[in-house]
Amino acid sequence: MFEAGESAGQHVASGAPAGQPGLDGLSSADVLARTNAGQTNSIPGATSRSVWDIVRANVLTLFNAIVAGCFVLLLVLDQWRDALFGFSALGNSLIGIVQEYRAKQSLDRLAILHAAQSRVIRDGSTRLVPAEALVPDDIVLLSAGEQVAADVRLLDGGYVEADESFLTGESAPVPKQPGAALLSGSLIMAGSGRAVVVRVGPDTFAYKLTAEARRFALVTSEIRSGLDKVLRVITWLLLPTAVLVTHAQVQNAGGWEAAFSSGQWIPAAVGLVASIMSMIPLGLVLLTSVAFAVGGVRLAGHMVLVQELAAVEVLARVDVLCLDKTGTLSSGAMTFDAVHDAGAPPAEGWRKALEWFGAKEEASTTAKSIGDAFPAADVLPEASSVPFTSALKWSSVTFPPGSQAAGTWVLGAPDFVLAELSSGAPARRSAAALASTGLRTLALAHMPGPLPVSEQGVAVPAGLIPVVLLTFREDIRKEAPATLAYFRQQGVALKIISGDDPRTVAVLARAVGLGPGGAYDARKLPTDPLLLQETVETHHVFGSVTPSQKRDMVQALKRGGHTVAMTGDGVNDVLALKEADLGIAMDTASPATKAVARLILLDGRFDRLPAVVAEGRRAISNIERVSMVFLSKTVYITVISLAFALLLWPFPFLPRQVSVLDGLTIGLPAFFLALQPSAQRYEAGFLKRSLAFSVPAGVCGALCVLAVSLYARFAAPGSAEATQSAAVITLALVASWILVTASRPLTWTKTLILAGMYAGLALLFTVPPSKEFFRLDWPPTDLLAASVAVAVGGSIIIEAIRYVQRRLAGRSAD
Repeated sequence: MFEAGESAGQHVASGAPAGQPGLDGLSSADVLARTNAGQTNSIPGATSRSVWDIVRANVLTLFNAIVAGCFVLLLVLDQWRDALFGFSALGNSLIGIVQEYRAKQSLDRLAILHAAQSRVIRDGSTRLVPAEALVPDDIVLLSAGEQVAADVRLLDGGYVEADESFLTGESAPVPKQPGAALLSGSLIMAGSGRAVVVRVGPDTFAYKLTAEARRFALVTSEIRSGLDKVLRVITWLLLPTAVLVTHAQVQNAGGWEAAFSSGQWIPAAVGLVASIMSMIPLGLVLLTSVAFAVGGVRLAGHMVLVQELAAVEVLARVDVLCLDKTGTLSSGAMTFDAVHDAGAPPAEGWRKALEWFGAKEEASTTAKSIGDAFPAADVLPEASSVPFTSALKWSSVTFPPGSQAAGTWVLGAPDFVLAELSSGAPARRSAAALASTGLRTLALAHMPGPLPVSEQGVAVPAGLIPVVLLTFREDIRKEAPATLAYFRQQGVALKIISGDDPRTVAVLARAVGLGPGGAYDARKLPTDPLLLQETVETHHVFGSVTPSQKRDMVQALKRGGHTVAMTGDGVNDVLALKEADLGIAMDTASPATKAVARLILLDGRFDRLPAVVAEGRRAISNIERVSMVFLSKTVYITVISLAFALLLWPFPFLPRQVSVLDGLTIGLPAFFLALQPSAQRYEAGFLKRSLAFSVPAGVCGALCVLAVSLYARFAAPGSAEATQSAAVITLALVASWILVTASRPLTWTKTLILAGMYAGLALLFTVPPSKEFFRLDWPPTDLLAASVAVAVGGSIIIEAIRYVQRRLAGRSAD
């Protein structure tokens, strides 16, 4: 492996196979020989989590280890009837694996269909090949917006600026001169050239160091981080609770010696397992994964590629959507409009200069439209050139003396090319008038000699003479106005951030319904972070924005507490897309842009975004409902375990009874509820809201069970089976009402799910085989009446808790 600063040429010189390519590239026979030798750029692994990763995430967890241990213990003790939770946990894991694997297959198919491609020279002609088909010594064409797919060495005549932040963490683009190494994973930010491939596949620098971490870095998910916090708390509670419950179970059996001599330690162990297993919210993590996976599959049906499943949640939380103009609000296609007078007779050779700008294979969409308007029979040889960058806003070419277009020609944004020219006033006025009509405008200027270069680099010389103005037309996406109106209705602030002339951007902003008014000229943006934050908050349309300014603006919005999404398709959007909470790339995006985006609109339809929002909202609102139910169960079981342990009473349920209650009042209904459609708008504080209901509701449920147990022990003494049945009835009614409360607003589908739950509870107490297996029977009339009365009272209190929680949440939102 060569280091970032080492010349790749040393590697080629020492270890290249026979048949080194010339300017014509490799021959088909050379490519075939290298391919047969296994020297391809194919990297082991997939575009998403591997099958082993999915299995490990769903099976090899701390809670599953506890479940497995308890399951084996009960089997060894011949208490298999109470080991039902093991099959439930196994089912949870299998469902999670199947759902995530289906999502993986769907997303992998899309990712393969839209995988990055590279332009290579083979057999003397330019070809487009999959990045994985690159072989050593291939000649690759590089240009702005592309991602380097293998380790390469830049050949003579090339100059690029590479973003290596994926590899080194350095955010500033790094200039690369001929002979310099370019590592796979780098993004070409500016310039163009040819490079020879020196290392491919697993031998590349990026694969060995950082490709995996870069590919699978996780988006910030409030749901995932909130649940992780809850699971950590539950993990810490398990051990002390288990110790207290064990002590109570053994003391209730007469002490350790008596328990072991009489065999009562077996029921004590069963009670311990029941309490521990009930505290673990096994299905909660499963349903979260399933909800994300199903969201990814649904979005794939909308031609939206989700590069990380939890990203479906993030757009539902977004309150600021930043939009690039070209390729996002407009179609991205640039059509040449006309040539306009710049105020002076054009210099000789300007057409030849435009032919050169439009003839480059690496040309941008604007340059290609120039090439279509000014096709070149033969392109003049250059003496030197400066590539276009988003920071410079211009490019240049110098032709030698005696040629048809001798001198230096500068093509770029009028505000940058003409700004310092004493003779440029008429051209500046003409360019401003053209830009104000919504036309994209470029200026072509000329000077007789070469472009002067100072220690500070190249700059537009004062001796330039304006030659002509060029205008281009862009088509606004027809779906853009309606889509933006949707986001405004949803309370999402919109920011148009474009590198184009502010006047052109203002015209487009009015066309898509953002109202009258001009665009803020980003050249006047303050550098002070606080002033920048204030400016970005108060203005909504910006023009002449550089790539670094786009990034700074996104950072300023995030400092203001906003969740920011950024859409774009150009390499000038890469920095901002990386910084945003959610980067969204269009289908026309450069490979570099797609590499950093979390969502890719594969068919380029901007109106897909509302569907993405809907999926995010479905995921958040349904998982919030499900978490309220699961966490309520964890709370009431924990409180019951601790209360009965402190009273030295046996745990009031058998594991099989808790398992069936979980399945009927939580597991099965929650699984269907987690996949229901939901248009509920997102509000921050997912975990806070869940706990605000779950904790008091869970405590209420625990107190109801404790009250019935006290009544059964002191007011209506009876058999242990009757007391257990009364406790099961009480908890079933309270837990089912928690589910009803969390399911609102009710729909026909939800009503059927809840009706099925109550039917299952009724069958549990009426079907003889069920009653016998679960050791349930109707308790005496007075105890049954007490159970129902306490459960009704508890349900009323739960209603009051939900009402108060909603009122408090409404006030905090106001």
